[in-house]
Amino acid sequence: MSDPRPIGVFDSGVGGLTVLSEIRDRLPYEHTIYFGDTARVPYGVRDLTEVRWFAFEIIRYLIGLEVKLVVIACNTATAAALMAAQRTFDVPIVGVIEPGARAAVEETRNRSVGVLATEGTVASGAYKRAVHNLDAGIEVHEQAAPRFVPLIERGVVDGPELERVARGYLRPFAQRQVDAVVLGCTHYPLISATINRILGPEVRLISSAGQTALEVGRILSRRGYLRRPKNAEDEGHSAYICSADPKEFAALGSRFLEEKIEAAVPAAVI
Repeated sequence: MSDPRPIGVFDSGVGGLTVLSEIRDRLPYEHTIYFGDTARVPYGVRDLTEVRWFAFEIIRYLIGLEVKLVVIACNTATAAALMAAQRTFDVPIVGVIEPGARAAVEETRNRSVGVLATEGTVASGAYKRAVHNLDAGIEVHEQAAPRFVPLIERGVVDGPELERVARGYLRPFAQRQVDAVVLGCTHYPLISATINRILGPEVRLISSAGQTALEVGRILSRRGYLRRPKNAEDEGHSAYICSADPKEFAALGSRFLEEKIEAAVPAAVI
């Protein structure tokens, strides 16, 4: 049996495209709908109650488009809304924090993990709880990086300005002998080259995107929700929706996905 309904993925902006890309790589026959809430980016500086409200609005919108599963491809929104959303809505809902924490526990050798995230995610303590639920003996050092998302949303993913900001945020990790750093915002893989260069090769960078995509695949398989292609060429297609300027979203999204986004239609959600 084949389930042709799309997977819904949302984030505050373009950062969740890193998660979408992994889902498409691992589940190439699935249709997807991506929602970027570009009118209200960034989420990380907002109150978590407000972010939960935003997340519920978008989840309801995606359910109205008949998605079979929703991925909250935003760490702040995952921290703010995942548990409440899973209790409220009938569709499966997947977040990005648990997969990232699990990978960090597996990767650290000296049992000292760093989490680079937004202010909202750090304030929630969600990563520390997730890591300690798996292994209470691991030290977790969280660092808020509020300037990263605005830079990335402007298209600044390298160069001296980013380097200067990143060095300030990453310095505490070196002082604490961290050997694994979770990129605790789905925007941050877009600047991983700069982060990796500053931290050095002995520190493992962990993006939850790949682990989240694997979790999506497991849930779809378990529930019998996978789309069965008619043939090898019958790949899934992606639709892109945003809450602000569609041309700006399409231009930036095309750059990060390294493919042309044909249309990003403003949504009547907010």
